[in-house]
Amino acid sequence: MTTTTTPHFRATHPDERGATASRQVRALVRRNLTHIKRQPEMLTDVTIQPVMFVLLFAFVFGGSIDIPGVDYKEWLLPGIMAQTMAFSSFIVAIGLASDIGKGIIDRFRSLPIGRGSVVIARSVSSLIHSMIGIVVMSVTGLFIGWGIHNGVAKGLLGYALLILFGFMMIWVGILAGSSLKSVEAVQGVMFTTIFPITFLSNAFARPEGMPDWLRFLAEWNPISALCQALRELWGNEGFPLPPDAALPLQYPIIATILWSVGLSAILAPVAIRAFVRRTTD
Repeated sequence: MTTTTTPHFRATHPDERGATASRQVRALVRRNLTHIKRQPEMLTDVTIQPVMFVLLFAFVFGGSIDIPGVDYKEWLLPGIMAQTMAFSSFIVAIGLASDIGKGIIDRFRSLPIGRGSVVIARSVSSLIHSMIGIVVMSVTGLFIGWGIHNGVAKGLLGYALLILFGFMMIWVGILAGSSLKSVEAVQGVMFTTIFPITFLSNAFARPEGMPDWLRFLAEWNPISALCQALRELWGNEGFPLPPDAALPLQYPIIATILWSVGLSAILAPVAIRAFVRRTTD
């Protein structure tokens, strides 16, 4: 009688199987983007919502917001784009909380996949998601009269600052998604914090018209530095800063870089610890 033996498969280290960290990240990014392909309604927050903000503020509220010597539609677009990158924290927080709540992360832990790859992949896919919104708003802005007037190099630098700022906001999302217990909690907390912060800035109105204490908060808001940097780089500022403007608004490009790098250095280790603690038995 002939007997057959079942081959024994030895669990191998990811690198031994060729699944390097970069391959793990690419596979997980592809997974996250496939969700968007199969559920295109996930893109409403970076397609329909920003366009609605642009049209509402440009044509509905814009008529009541008088900034002498400034085309409000051009002045507005950098603020809407900065707000969209701030909202990138929503995307990564909700996605991460959903994966943890559904047990997806536990399934990943049973595979030879590094937990760092999960976080990096979620960050990359979130940036891609947000940049779709930036492209949509750029096209929408061209239709309503917005444009970049200071050349290609400064235009690209503005978009690079948006990506850098979005990278910093992703750590906020990772921290929230790892710390809060449900998607509903993430949505509630993120909406009641990030949404007001975007309005307490120069994204939609000049800080000079605010009460002194609100003006101080608005001018030192990292979103204000980003908005001012974009307006200067793209030629959308339209009026000189008042002489008593806060330091971040006088040097907005440097301030945006310092805010983004500095806050990332603080938030990244805290967010990673929160993720490891949440996903460790």
